[in-house]
Amino acid sequence: MPLKINIVLFGIGNVGSTLINQIVESQKFFLEKQNIELRFPIITNSSLAFFERDGNKNKWEANFAQSAIPFSIEDVIDYVQFQNLENLIAVDATASSDLVKSYIPLIQNGFHIVAANKIANTMHNDFYNEIRRNLNKFDKQFLYETNVGAGLPIIGTIRDLYNSGEKITKIRGVFSGSLSYIFNRFGKENLPFSQILRDAEKIGYTEPDSREDLSGNDVARKLLILARELGLETEFSNIKITSLLLPNLNEKHSKAEYSINKFLFDQPYQTAKLTQIENHVLRYIGELDLIQKTLEVKLLSEPESSPLGQLKGADSLIEIYTNSYGENPIVIQGAGAGKEVTARGVLTDILKIAGQIKIKETLFAQAQPAATTF
Repeated sequence: MPLKINIVLFGIGNVGSTLINQIVESQKFFLEKQNIELRFPIITNSSLAFFERDGNKNKWEANFAQSAIPFSIEDVIDYVQFQNLENLIAVDATASSDLVKSYIPLIQNGFHIVAANKIANTMHNDFYNEIRRNLNKFDKQFLYETNVGAGLPIIGTIRDLYNSGEKITKIRGVFSGSLSYIFNRFGKENLPFSQILRDAEKIGYTEPDSREDLSGNDVARKLLILARELGLETEFSNIKITSLLLPNLNEKHSKAEYSINKFLFDQPYQTAKLTQIENHVLRYIGELDLIQKTLEVKLLSEPESSPLGQLKGADSLIEIYTNSYGENPIVIQGAGAGKEVTARGVLTDILKIAGQIKIKETLFAQAQPAATTF
């Protein structure tokens, strides 16, 4: 019999819906190669949930549209308990701070957590540590590889280095796929900054309000997540952020004002571009210095010939400096944005947990005394 993994999916936007489709497309592969069946007994958006019932054989979109009802986290927990569902994974494909507050009750009621949502790992240290205390107490896992670098193996690599005793001295790089896209094009093309920004918004690389990208907060959150992976007890407020927003065009203005006045970005960024040293390009980077214990988000001018200077498209590039590797960093580069790579990263985390569940079940079965026959 295949191992059944029950996934409660919170969020059916770009990442959540893509995740469902990826699992449906690969279900036969998972059954044949890993003897694992991934199921979605509950699928939710911000206010409604579809609870699986006997006879629901249509596509999930139709089921959701026809049968979704208002729900609470208590409804989710009651449902899985009434149905005696095991091997539970709650997948957070939202940007909701309210859902994050439900992680601990979910863990206490048998759920592992996989999150594309960064919020849980960037809240106050007390909450961050309380989640981990509950994970240990209830023997559950919380995976979030996509919190930094979409589908790139950044968190896992850094965690493995740290756990092996390697001394990491610095991490720096372009952490934002959206800002990578914007500055990569801006460095090569003779186009206004605002036009490239609008293109990034249309493609879906930026947040729904691109000021969230330009503020530097998203990059800062990713730095904070990595810092905490490396044992630093630090807070978001300790990060020095140089915002890309302008005094006359920032978060204080309405979304309509921001949309209309994006042309105000053009002159200052064109000036920054033209006043660089020759053969240099602008890059917006995050830097975590483990020696000085500083976290900084800033705009730099980089040589075109450097790894950061050669970036193209929406790629992210992270440099990890360690004692063993000296001045030659470990470099991780690849797509830093996009629903497909993010959903695939979430799916990878789901399969890691499924693999661990499978191992535990096998060990438990082997430990049981053989049945005696007379």
